[in-house]
Amino acid sequence: MTLNGAFDSPVTVGIDLGTQSVRVVLVEESGVEVGSGSAPLTSERSDEVRHEQDPESWWGAVGEAARGATEGLGGRPVDGLAICSTSGTILLADAEGRPLTPAIMYNDGRAAEEAELAQEVGRELWGSLGYKISGSYALPRLIWLLGNGYGEGASRMMHQADFVASRLAGEPVGTDWSHALKTGWDLVNERWPEGIMEDLGIPVDLLPPVARPGTDLGEVSAKAAEHTGIPAGTPIRAGMTDSCAAQIAAGALEPGRWNSVLGTTLALKGVAPKLLHDPAGVVYCHRHPDGGWLPGGASSTGAGVISEMFPDADLEVLNDEAEKRGPSSAIFYPLAAKGERFPFSAPEARSFWEGEPEDEVDRYRAVLEGVAFVERLCFAHLDGLGADVSGPVSSTGGGAKSRLWSQLRADVLGMTVTVPRSSEGSVGMAILARAGSGPVAETATSMSGTKWEFEPSGQNGRLAENFERLTDAFVGRGFIPEDLARRARIER
Repeated sequence: MTLNGAFDSPVTVGIDLGTQSVRVVLVEESGVEVGSGSAPLTSERSDEVRHEQDPESWWGAVGEAARGATEGLGGRPVDGLAICSTSGTILLADAEGRPLTPAIMYNDGRAAEEAELAQEVGRELWGSLGYKISGSYALPRLIWLLGNGYGEGASRMMHQADFVASRLAGEPVGTDWSHALKTGWDLVNERWPEGIMEDLGIPVDLLPPVARPGTDLGEVSAKAAEHTGIPAGTPIRAGMTDSCAAQIAAGALEPGRWNSVLGTTLALKGVAPKLLHDPAGVVYCHRHPDGGWLPGGASSTGAGVISEMFPDADLEVLNDEAEKRGPSSAIFYPLAAKGERFPFSAPEARSFWEGEPEDEVDRYRAVLEGVAFVERLCFAHLDGLGADVSGPVSSTGGGAKSRLWSQLRADVLGMTVTVPRSSEGSVGMAILARAGSGPVAETATSMSGTKWEFEPSGQNGRLAENFERLTDAFVGRGFIPEDLARRARIER
């Protein structure tokens, strides 16, 4: 994409390393995106529990996407870049940053036993940080790698973003405290817990140095500049995980405001002045770069189930028909994969129906409602922990493209739902790169904007009935307590 805008105004670069693709954007200080590029990731090797990618494919895709974004850049100044990636994806590398292992992806399920071990060994610390170690965390994957003979010759554990940042710099660089959270970084005392790591058989010198997001990690090397088109000497700034990046893009960085990433799965992020402690272990808190905390969690429900259930459907037609139809006659719990993580932990949970849908439109409407109902339960759980859930809720991710879904969620949540001008994690990283070591919330507020806004319609009768049916089913299966279901009920 050719750049436009004032030629002499500086831009910042945001890089989003996803599961299926890489996206690179160039953003002006006004928040306007002036250049973009993307490239697919096709190296995944997966089965029911194994999910791996070739780290070298990330670097190749970054080069392709960045060259597309920087086409026509010329001498326009670039003030910095930052990178977001999937949370919990790691690999082992040598002293030069060359990968020695495949990347073990965030959804890899082979470290379940290691997760139980890590939770037990560090129970006191994890409890003080307000979470429990689960199989979605990077720490058990690191234990698994070392325990299965992958550690020979390794000098550095790298998160997905770290690997690409190191390639850009031409040498290994540190990580940020957002990516480091699920590897066991002590966010309160700002250190790796050496005793716990030693008890788990992890050499502490294998772990990267950790910095505040926005901190300079290095500069783009001449070799990397040739590969990407990003000028040599561009500052490389510590990034954050993908859901935090979307939160920045949405400008949802003040107490009461929340961001829902409605992608393959549903992820919520908000702001709290104090660390939230969740006895159920399904909510965890990132550190806010400006001070305070970013509580949230990730459900296994989301938009991913739509592509599986309606692979050949015209979604625009389905949206139009579902809007005319009104609430579904059936109830669906739309898990994208086995096991639920938020608003409750149920590793064996699977999708289920209550009632039979009338037709494809009714089935589609039930999916949209099911995700919205789970989202309401998430907010009810957060409210019970003392979080400010007054709203509004910004909606990002692929699901935010559906106006019907946004209006439906506003009705179910009883809160204003906004769709920001950009829902891209890459834009969030461009904003973070602009802020640098300064206040991120202030920069995000000035650079983000609103595209659509949806207010609750107050017509909740049948939706309330459907939500009650789903929560009753959750209670009956032992997923949630009756008091949570009661507190979450929608007023009719």
